[in-house]
Amino acid sequence: MDNPSPAASSNMTVKTLFDVAPTLIPVIGEDSAFPVRRIYCIGRNYAAHAREMGGDPSREPPFFFQKPRDSIQVVRPGAVVDHPMPPLTKNYHHEVELVVALGSGGRDIAPADALGHVFGYAVGLDMTRRDLQNAMREAKRPWDVGKGFDNAAPVGPIQPVAQVGHPARGAISAAVNGTVRQNADLADMIWSVAEQIANLSQAFELKAGDLIFSGTPDNVGAVGRGDVLTAHVDGLPDLTIRIV
Repeated sequence: MDNPSPAASSNMTVKTLFDVAPTLIPVIGEDSAFPVRRIYCIGRNYAAHAREMGGDPSREPPFFFQKPRDSIQVVRPGAVVDHPMPPLTKNYHHEVELVVALGSGGRDIAPADALGHVFGYAVGLDMTRRDLQNAMREAKRPWDVGKGFDNAAPVGPIQPVAQVGHPARGAISAAVNGTVRQNADLADMIWSVAEQIANLSQAFELKAGDLIFSGTPDNVGAVGRGDVLTAHVDGLPDLTIRIV
C-alpha cells in the first residue's frame, strides 16, 4: 500500500488524547476574547525597585523570565475575586504591573516599530513566593517555583489601543486593605514598553497572543489570607483580589 502524500497527511484530522482549555482574557468593548500564547515578564524595571531587590539600575541590561500561560487568573472590573494562597510559601508578595498584549510580532523589531504590534493593555499582578524565589536565586537556580505557580498572574480585561492609546505616563499603584503600598508613575520605567518589545524580539520570535508584564515599582510586600489587594493603572479598570 502506498504511503499517503504529505498533502494528504496534513489534511487528516488529529485526535487528541484529552482537551486542554485555552487561556482567554476578555477584551473591553468586544465580544471576542484575547487568547494567551506566552507570558513574558521583565525584572527590576523601576529604578527604586531594582535597588530594593539588590540591583543597580544604572548598569543592568534588561532581563526577562516567563510564567506559564495557565497561571492567568482573570479578574473582571468591579469584582473582588478570591485568590488562593499558594502552598509552600511564608512570604507571599504583590507586584503591580502594566500588562502589554501583542496583536502581532516578529523578530528583531525596531523600537520605533514596536508599539505597532501592541493590541492593548491591562492591569496585572506578578504574584511571587518571595521566600522560594530568593532561595532559588541564592542557589543560582531558575525562579519557576517562585514565579510560575497556579494563579500567579491575576490580570484584568484588555483595553484595546484604539480606546486607551499607549500609556507612557500615569499612576501605577497597589493598595492592601485600602492602604497604598506601591505608588509610582509609568514614566519611571527604566526600559519603555517599546524597548522591552525590541529586546525580547532579539531572543524570541514574538507573536500575537503574547503578554508582557512590564515591571513593578518599589515597595513590594507581603500579603496573607483575608487581605484585599487592589491594583491600579491610570486609564484602565482596577483589579481587586482577596487572598483566601
